[in-house]
Amino acid sequence: MSWKKSLQEMPLHIMLIPGVILTLIFSYVPIAGIVIAFQNFKPAKGIFESKWIGFENFEYMLNMPNFTSILWNTVFIAVLKIIAGLIVPIVAALLLNEVASAFFKRTVQTIIYFPHFLSWVILGGILIDILSPSSGLVNQFLGLFGFEPTFFLGDDRWFPYTLVISDTWKHFGYGTIVYLAALTGIDQSLYEAAVVDGADRWKQTLHVTLPGMMPIITLMTVLSLGNVLNAGFEQVFNLYSPMVYSTGDIIDTFVYRIGLIDAQYGVATAVGLFKSVISFGLIVLSNKLASTYAGYRVF
Repeated sequence: MSWKKSLQEMPLHIMLIPGVILTLIFSYVPIAGIVIAFQNFKPAKGIFESKWIGFENFEYMLNMPNFTSILWNTVFIAVLKIIAGLIVPIVAALLLNEVASAFFKRTVQTIIYFPHFLSWVILGGILIDILSPSSGLVNQFLGLFGFEPTFFLGDDRWFPYTLVISDTWKHFGYGTIVYLAALTGIDQSLYEAAVVDGADRWKQTLHVTLPGMMPIITLMTVLSLGNVLNAGFEQVFNLYSPMVYSTGDIIDTFVYRIGLIDAQYGVATAVGLFKSVISFGLIVLSNKLASTYAGYRVF
């Protein structure tokens, strides 16, 4: 690279400095703290004087009676979120693609995209109101059809599905835009050829639109595998309660409770490290699958 070009790009490199510093401080420096997972950590003694206990924290973690259910809750909720997060945006994009009015299409895109920018603190308050068993809009609507009021956020049978539906509602607008962008890349001559062959709109969708979207669908599916153990701390933390711990407690909220509330720092770090190692393996696997089936590589 010539000095002239380097000088021209210098402002761009300077703009990177704050991001690099923040990444080092909040993403790499804390990695040193994983040694707590192998210690009987005492805050008064610090990392250097706390007793080393090897893998005892991991053995304690695996022998905890509720750890298996927490791991299952995490995987179950995350997998449902991934499935719903793929299907709903694809259907929404296909429906919007059939709309002729550009104004109506942009209005709908804006409305469904808006929840993506709201935090779970705000959305949590909205959900608590509209899902209330006594005065919530959802239960009042279901009551018109003769259904009994349901405590969606306090019933352990309904809580995981409430998480999945509310998460899909928040994020499907973003996914819809991605798939609408993929639709614009489909060769229009394929639709003209399909019309000449007598294909109606449904057959055009099956034989032209969906095959044309398949590369981005494959890519989004494969990349989502890395989030199997990320069921969403912020959402669950703002919506759950002890009444739904049996089906709603996930690894992240479990780490929060035993680490910051029960002060079992070593065990909490061991659980977090366990999740990180599994997630890293899934990310490597998803990158390999993305490279094989979609021709996309992250690293």
